[in-house]
Amino acid sequence: MGRDGRDDKKEPVDLLVRRLVKEADVSETQARELVELIGTDWPSLVREARFLKGRH
Repeated sequence: MGRDGRDDKKEPVDLLVRRLVKEADVSETQARELVELIGTDWPSLVREARFLKGRH
């Protein structure tokens, strides 16, 4: 945790999730699940999010 009591790792993940929601048009829940499964590799996240979106 940071000095202000927030989890230092959460904020970058939140930014990544919001970006993925906007760029790949997936839900926030789907984006969070992808980040948990794949990590923070942006090209992989976008590829998988678009694949996921194409299945629905």
